[in-house]
Amino acid sequence: MIAIVDYGVGNLYSVEKAFARFSSDVVLTHEAEIIDKADKVVLPGVGAFGDCMKNFKASGLVDAVLRAVKSGKPVMGICVGLQIMFEGSDESPGVAGLGIFKGRVRKINAPELKIPHMGWNSLTVKENASVNIDLFKNIRENPYVYFVHSYYAVPEDKSVITAKTVYGEEITAAVGKDNVIATQFHPEKSGDIGLSIIKNFVEG
Repeated sequence: MIAIVDYGVGNLYSVEKAFARFSSDVVLTHEAEIIDKADKVVLPGVGAFGDCMKNFKASGLVDAVLRAVKSGKPVMGICVGLQIMFEGSDESPGVAGLGIFKGRVRKINAPELKIPHMGWNSLTVKENASVNIDLFKNIRENPYVYFVHSYYAVPEDKSVITAKTVYGEEITAAVGKDNVIATQFHPEKSGDIGLSIIKNFVEG
């Protein structure tokens, strides 16, 4: 079973629909018990870092997701779901993230470009032997994926970065270590490439 964590942030139908293409057992849930029973967990997120963390804490699901991380089962973050895996964000000073990855979320520094960064950008994928599931397996070089964001994660340990893009500056596009992987871009909105990434998570 794949549990998609519903903590009241955003429309999760497109995420659920994309994962359901590759598994007949996908559940959109706001119940800790289901997250505990799941084989894999997906943590989406849209909007501001502080609002996401506020809703996430109010949902009572934080401990269930952290248990999933500690248990070794695959956990995938998407967009702000990646950002809240870090310790904090300049978008919401004083609001603590989950601290799964050490580092902070910074605003994109691209004064000559429109912020938020919204649209298709190519990825430079890095090999990372420490990740249990390779999201980019059998995906062509420099694939294009869809972004909507104004902030990006800056990990303390650069080895956790699994993909980068460039938008005025070099930006972390995906991270991973052991059983936890996350994308700043939206695979569910990234066409065939995005579906391949989701398929790799489901089948990995």
